[in-house]
Amino acid sequence: MNIWFENANFSSNSGPNSFAQKLSWEFEQRDIKVNQQPYDASLCFIESARHNVKSIPTFQRLDGIYFNTAQDYKAQNSNILRTYNAAKGVIFQSEFNKNLIFDWFGEHKNYSVIHNGANLQLIDSVPPMPGHHIENYDKVWACASSWRPHKRLQENIRYFREHAGPSDVLFIAGDLQRERVPQDPRIKYLGVLTSQQLICLYKVSAYFVHLAYLDHCPNVVVDARACGSKIVCSSTGGTSEIAGPDAIVIEEEPWDFTPVELYNPPTLDFSLNGEGLHNAEYDMREVSKKYEDFLISAK
Repeated sequence: MNIWFENANFSSNSGPNSFAQKLSWEFEQRDIKVNQQPYDASLCFIESARHNVKSIPTFQRLDGIYFNTAQDYKAQNSNILRTYNAAKGVIFQSEFNKNLIFDWFGEHKNYSVIHNGANLQLIDSVPPMPGHHIENYDKVWACASSWRPHKRLQENIRYFREHAGPSDVLFIAGDLQRERVPQDPRIKYLGVLTSQQLICLYKVSAYFVHLAYLDHCPNVVVDARACGSKIVCSSTGGTSEIAGPDAIVIEEEPWDFTPVELYNPPTLDFSLNGEGLHNAEYDMREVSKKYEDFLISAK
């Protein structure tokens, strides 16, 4: 079986592209060829640029749609919707993702909900993060993202300051050029890290804080959980679905799927905390098998 990973950039570490790298590697282990012609099917990441999407069997992998009132979200969604309507099957990253898109685009006749996964073999082979005087701290906290306002970095920092011990440390990974960050001896800024460097960080982290607003199925959370970190997240979006049963979930008002000013998210009330209710599979080997089964069953 030859699968075209359409609209995937293997040189990028963004969420969809880092997942494409993991899935491609797992497919190769299962004797499924990736990006080798002739293609039996396309696994299209988000949207297709082809004029005729139906020219080969196309399966759309959706990690969300646009709903920010500060942007022209209808225009941004137009080609995603075109791909959705033409796709032979659709894979949603979370139940939240499915419910949102069914509400906006209508129900698709052939779909599957498959959460993102972590490469456990790679995690086992990578050593914990060296240096940074880790031994001098009681507990290590971490957060990482492609930082934009709805990722709520300031709330991550506030949660750490209010809940961490006096001898704990918070490591923040990612590009912070657009963020106002405090100078605090307990907060360390690591800049942009590779996927492997992030795993090194997660393996020394007791907590991973991801209080993003309306996130869909963040790969950083899946990887951090697989490395043993306890997840702190918001109840909005799909993050809590993959955060694990021991997660700390900060409750927010449910979203009714109407467009919102995404880059002006509400402030969190940290006293409204609950426990994780989900125990989603995160082994990439099992996740890739679900992808394979869906592609074969719908082909």
